[in-house]
Amino acid sequence: MTMVPRSPAAGLQGARCSGCSVTVYPADDACPRCGGPADPAALSGAGTLWTWTVQRYAPKSPPYQAPPGGFEPFAVGYVELEEGVRVAAVLEVDDLDDVRIGMPLTVTAGQGVPRARPTTPVGEEGS
Repeated sequence: MTMVPRSPAAGLQGARCSGCSVTVYPADDACPRCGGPADPAALSGAGTLWTWTVQRYAPKSPPYQAPPGGFEPFAVGYVELEEGVRVAAVLEVDDLDDVRIGMPLTVTAGQGVPRARPTTPVGEEGS
Protein backbone atom coordinates (compact mmCIF):
# COMPACT_ATOMS: atom_id res chain seq x y z
CA MET A 1 0.00 0.00 0.00
CA THR A 2 1.39 3.43 -0.96
CA MET A 3 0.70 6.51 1.10
CA VAL A 4 -0.24 9.78 -0.56
CA PRO A 5 2.70 12.13 0.15
CA ARG A 6 2.05 15.18 2.29
CA SER A 7 4.07 18.17 3.22
CA PRO A 8 3.92 19.33 6.86
CA ALA A 9 4.15 22.95 5.72
CA ALA A 10 1.14 22.52 3.42
CA GLY A 11 -1.37 22.03 6.26
CA LEU A 12 -3.60 19.04 6.72
CA GLN A 13 -3.53 16.76 3.73
CA GLY A 14 -6.29 14.19 3.68
CA ALA A 15 -7.85 12.09 0.95
CA ARG A 16 -11.37 11.85 -0.49
CA CYS A 17 -12.77 8.69 -2.02
CA SER A 18 -13.77 9.13 -5.66
CA GLY A 19 -16.49 6.48 -5.19
CA CYS A 20 -18.28 7.01 -1.87
CA SER A 21 -16.92 10.51 -1.07
CA VAL A 22 -15.66 9.63 2.43
CA THR A 23 -12.84 11.93 3.56
CA VAL A 24 -9.97 10.69 5.74
CA TYR A 25 -6.94 11.98 7.60
CA PRO A 26 -4.10 11.18 7.29
CA ALA A 27 -4.15 10.76 3.52
CA ASP A 28 -4.23 7.27 2.05
CA ASP A 29 -4.56 6.09 -1.53
CA ALA A 30 -7.43 3.70 -0.71
CA CYS A 31 -10.80 4.37 0.92
CA PRO A 32 -11.24 2.66 4.31
CA ARG A 33 -15.00 2.33 3.71
CA CYS A 34 -15.27 0.88 0.20
CA GLY A 35 -11.66 0.14 -0.78
CA GLY A 36 -11.89 2.36 -3.85
CA PRO A 37 -9.27 4.88 -4.93
CA ALA A 38 -8.87 8.07 -2.90
CA ASP A 39 -7.55 11.37 -4.22
CA PRO A 40 -5.49 13.89 -2.22
CA ALA A 41 -7.61 16.58 -0.55
CA ALA A 42 -6.50 19.65 1.38
CA LEU A 43 -8.49 19.89 4.62
CA SER A 44 -9.59 23.23 6.07
CA GLY A 45 -8.23 22.66 9.58
CA ALA A 46 -11.27 24.45 11.02
CA GLY A 47 -13.37 22.44 13.44
CA THR A 48 -14.74 21.90 16.92
CA LEU A 49 -13.50 19.83 19.83
CA TRP A 50 -15.29 16.47 19.81
CA THR A 51 -13.71 14.98 22.96
CA TRP A 52 -10.53 15.41 25.00
CA THR A 53 -8.44 14.31 27.98
CA VAL A 54 -5.32 15.38 29.85
CA GLN A 55 -2.02 13.51 29.48
CA ARG A 56 -0.75 13.63 33.08
CA TYR A 57 2.37 11.47 32.74
CA ALA A 58 5.29 11.62 30.34
CA PRO A 59 4.87 9.47 27.21
CA LYS A 60 7.30 6.62 26.53
CA SER A 61 10.80 7.73 25.64
CA PRO A 62 11.88 7.39 22.91
CA PRO A 63 10.24 8.91 20.88
CA TYR A 64 9.14 11.47 23.51
CA GLN A 65 11.78 13.92 24.65
CA ALA A 66 11.00 16.06 27.68
CA PRO A 67 11.35 19.82 27.17
CA PRO A 68 14.14 21.67 29.07
CA GLY A 69 11.79 22.57 31.94
CA GLY A 70 10.58 18.97 32.36
CA PHE A 71 7.25 17.30 31.64
CA GLU A 72 4.04 19.33 32.02
CA PRO A 73 0.54 17.82 31.66
CA PHE A 74 -1.11 18.66 28.35
CA ALA A 75 -4.48 18.22 26.66
CA VAL A 76 -5.11 15.92 23.70
CA GLY A 77 -8.36 15.50 21.84
CA TYR A 78 -10.26 14.77 18.68
CA VAL A 79 -11.22 17.77 16.59
CA GLU A 80 -14.10 17.28 14.16
CA LEU A 81 -13.26 19.24 11.03
CA GLU A 82 -15.79 20.94 8.75
CA GLU A 83 -15.25 18.04 6.31
CA GLY A 84 -16.55 15.58 8.94
CA VAL A 85 -13.13 14.04 9.70
CA ARG A 86 -12.01 13.65 13.32
CA VAL A 87 -8.32 14.41 13.81
CA ALA A 88 -6.34 13.55 16.97
CA ALA A 89 -4.32 16.59 18.07
CA VAL A 90 -2.42 18.11 20.96
CA LEU A 91 -4.50 21.03 22.26
CA GLU A 92 -2.34 24.12 22.65
CA VAL A 93 -4.23 26.09 25.30
CA ASP A 94 -3.01 28.47 27.98
CA ASP A 95 -5.22 26.97 30.71
CA LEU A 96 -6.54 23.38 30.81
CA ASP A 97 -9.62 24.69 32.65
CA ASP A 98 -10.63 26.58 29.48
CA VAL A 99 -11.01 23.43 27.35
CA ARG A 100 -14.63 22.66 26.45
CA ILE A 101 -16.27 20.15 24.10
CA GLY A 102 -17.59 22.09 21.11
CA MET A 103 -15.01 24.89 21.32
CA PRO A 104 -13.82 26.12 17.92
CA LEU A 105 -10.26 25.08 17.05
CA THR A 106 -7.86 25.32 14.14
CA VAL A 107 -5.73 22.23 13.47
CA THR A 108 -2.34 22.43 11.78
CA ALA A 109 0.05 19.70 10.69
CA GLY A 110 3.71 19.65 11.55
CA GLN A 111 6.33 17.22 12.72
CA GLY A 112 4.64 14.46 14.70
CA VAL A 113 1.10 14.88 16.03
CA PRO A 114 -1.13 17.66 14.64
CA ARG A 115 -1.65 20.70 16.89
CA ALA A 116 -4.94 22.51 17.59
CA ARG A 117 -5.31 26.06 18.86
CA PRO A 118 -8.47 27.89 19.89
CA THR A 119 -9.93 29.88 17.02
CA THR A 120 -10.33 33.57 17.72
CA PRO A 121 -13.79 34.68 16.60
CA VAL A 122 -13.81 37.43 13.94
CA GLY A 123 -13.76 40.82 15.64
CA GLU A 124 -11.97 39.61 18.78
CA GLU A 125 -8.42 39.72 17.43
CA GLY A 126 -6.11 41.69 19.71
CA SER A 127 -8.63 42.05 22.53
